[in-house]
Amino acid sequence: MENEFSEIASMIGDPVRAKILWALLDGRAYTATELAVYADTTPQNISMHLNKLVNADLLSVESQGRHRYYNYSRADVPYAIEAIASLIPGNNLTERKLVEDKPVRYCRSCYDHLAGKVGVLLTDGLLKQQFIYKKENSFEVSGEGEAWFNSLGIDINLLKKQKRSFARPCLDWSERKHHLAGSLGAALLNRMIVDGWVRKEKDSRTMIVTRKGEQAFFDHFKIDVR
Repeated sequence: MENEFSEIASMIGDPVRAKILWALLDGRAYTATELAVYADTTPQNISMHLNKLVNADLLSVESQGRHRYYNYSRADVPYAIEAIASLIPGNNLTERKLVEDKPVRYCRSCYDHLAGKVGVLLTDGLLKQQFIYKKENSFEVSGEGEAWFNSLGIDINLLKKQKRSFARPCLDWSERKHHLAGSLGAALLNRMIVDGWVRKEKDSRTMIVTRKGEQAFFDHFKIDVR
C-alpha cells in the first residue's frame, strides 16, 4: 500500500502533470495542444505526461474526428485534486493573489458541482433544513429532502442508479469545509444553470450568481449570497 501511494503521489506531484490535472477541474475535456499551452510546455513533453496519466488511470482519452480529448477517468480524481489543494497554507497567499482569486473563491465549479463559499453555504443550508444529513463519509437524503429535490425536477432514485458516488462531501480548498459533490451535486448545479440561477464565466471556473439566483438561493436554501 505504501509503495502504491508513493507512486500515485509522484504521478500527481510532477509540476506539468499537476497543471494538467488542475486545468481539468473546470469540467471540460481538452486536447493535448490546449493542455500544452496551459502547462507552458512542448507538444512532445505534454504527450509523454498525458500517456503516463492515462496509464495510471487518472485520465481517459476520447477521439472525435482528428482530435483526441483528455478528461478525468473517474469522478474520484477531481475530488482528490480539490482536497490536495486544501493543504496549501493560507499564509502562503499574498494579498494581491487573494484579491485576484476572490471571484473563484466565492463561487466556482469543481468539475461538475458547485464549490467555493457559495457551494459551502448551499450545503450548510441543505443540512440545516435536514434535506440531507451526514452518514459516515457520505451524505444521505431525508424523506423531506427527496420531496424537495423532486420539486426541482431532480430524480433521487435515478441518480442513485448512476455508476458514481451519489452524494459525498468534497473538501473545498478555499473554504476548508465540505461542499456537496457526487451525482446529486452535479444534478443540482445543472438545474441551477438551466434555471438561470448561476452562469459560467467564459474561460474560467468562476460561476456568477444572477439576480434571479440571489433570490432563489434565499428562497430554497435560506442563505444570503448578495
